[in-house]
Amino acid sequence: MTVTDSNVQTPTSQKPRRPSPIRSLVGAARNTWRRLTSMRTALVLLFLLALAAIPGALLPQHNLNAGKVAMYIAARPTLGPWMDKLELFDVFGSFWFTAVYVLLFVSLIGCLIPRLIDHLRALRSKPVPAPRNFSRLPHHHRGVINAPTDEVVERTRAALRGWRVAIHTESDGGRAVSAEKGYLREAGNLVFHFSLIGLLTAVAIGKLFGYEGSVIVIANGGPGFCNTSPAVYDSFRTGNATDGTGLEPFCIQVKDFKADYLDSGQAEMFTSNITYQTGANVGDSAWQDYRLRVNDPLRIGGERIYLTGHGYAPQFTVTFPDGQTRTESLQFRPDDATTFLSSGALRFDPPGGTYSTPEERRKNQIAIEGLFAPTAYFNGTLLTSVFPSMRDPAVAVDIYKGDTGLDTGIPQSIFSLNSEMINQGRLVKQDRVNLRPGESTTLPDGSQVRFDGAQEFANLQVSHDPAQKWVLVFAISMMAGLLVSLLIKRRRIWVRIRPGTSDTETNVELGGLARTDHAGWGPEFSTMCERLWPNTARQDK
Repeated sequence: MTVTDSNVQTPTSQKPRRPSPIRSLVGAARNTWRRLTSMRTALVLLFLLALAAIPGALLPQHNLNAGKVAMYIAARPTLGPWMDKLELFDVFGSFWFTAVYVLLFVSLIGCLIPRLIDHLRALRSKPVPAPRNFSRLPHHHRGVINAPTDEVVERTRAALRGWRVAIHTESDGGRAVSAEKGYLREAGNLVFHFSLIGLLTAVAIGKLFGYEGSVIVIANGGPGFCNTSPAVYDSFRTGNATDGTGLEPFCIQVKDFKADYLDSGQAEMFTSNITYQTGANVGDSAWQDYRLRVNDPLRIGGERIYLTGHGYAPQFTVTFPDGQTRTESLQFRPDDATTFLSSGALRFDPPGGTYSTPEERRKNQIAIEGLFAPTAYFNGTLLTSVFPSMRDPAVAVDIYKGDTGLDTGIPQSIFSLNSEMINQGRLVKQDRVNLRPGESTTLPDGSQVRFDGAQEFANLQVSHDPAQKWVLVFAISMMAGLLVSLLIKRRRIWVRIRPGTSDTETNVELGGLARTDHAGWGPEFSTMCERLWPNTARQDK
């Protein structure tokens, strides 16, 4: 018979407690940090950074050529604006490239700090005790030495000079010598990775606080330029943390320019003799001379002035009907890098007093557009160039009269006229002519246009990178760390010493293990055995 008690209650199953929101948040943050700071994540981010840089190399960028970006978007009215919103035309300043860059920094630092701590602990710790069974090691030797145990211990210690050595007494009374070498391998690995972080940091600082400008300076008495503001440059790019103010003061004039060519027309070397002033000497009569060559920049303070290229600036003189003249020299754009056939345009405003009213004066402006050949060759009336050096210069130009748009305030290209003004009839073609130096043509209103010749110009690039020296330092330390990590092997040796059958005999067993790879470790292990047991028979595994 079963007796039941209504007062007895069976225990009910307790529901598991839910973790608190704070604990869940801390756990999720800890797991996210562990995943972010793993070496696998760092490698993935490094690959993503390289992948993200591809659009910056394939697509035009705002900071390099805004005009090409506008043309690219105009040619793709549907896709172009979306690409612009995704900052594909400003890759290296985009939010997504910056995010990958910052995450890579955090991941690398999170990976390397624990490794650095472990390495410092390893440097302070003693070599690990000998394993129980040496026969399982990749390298193993045993033998008998005709010497007392203490002498064998001292001989082993002397043979392992340069190794980190620890001597242990085992439970059976034998002695075990533990030795380890190659700690610099991990140190070199850490130096390499920390140098990589330093290199990336230096590059980022240089991009944030640096600037770069290009300017064309006409040689042989040209006006030169002074580094006073970004306005003096033909193109100027600054980092996100600078606005182009506070530039290093200096002035440069180009005395001459010389280009050396091979017989094929390929450029061999560019050389330019310049004069410059710096700092408080700007504006004085004293100038310093310098010979500027390709890849041999002039260094002024934190600035570097490079000679990056050259071209030609044709000079024309326009004589207006009242006898007044205007002379102008302007650089033409090299369209053919082999022969330096160049194109460009010039605009001439009549001198004051030539015409009675501003409207009449605006209608009688002169514009010239055409080609310049340093070594001319005519195929009928068509002009081309056959060599980049200025041996037989000539121009083929169209001459226009009318409103050139000089006083409209609208930006215009220095290499071509505004086609809209020509289409609207505001600029009317007066003549098409081929001219050599000293030759001229007369327009229907009596104006005369003379081609005076051409001067060479030098293309100078001014770069400021406050972290450039650190880039070099970290690059050198990266290579040094890489070489150390590749050339040095981490290896361990254990020697177990036990008394033999007599007081003058000692049983010795030696085992070796390479912690990284076994390449080259076998011969080194055999050499170590010879040093420990010279002229002694051994039993090898």
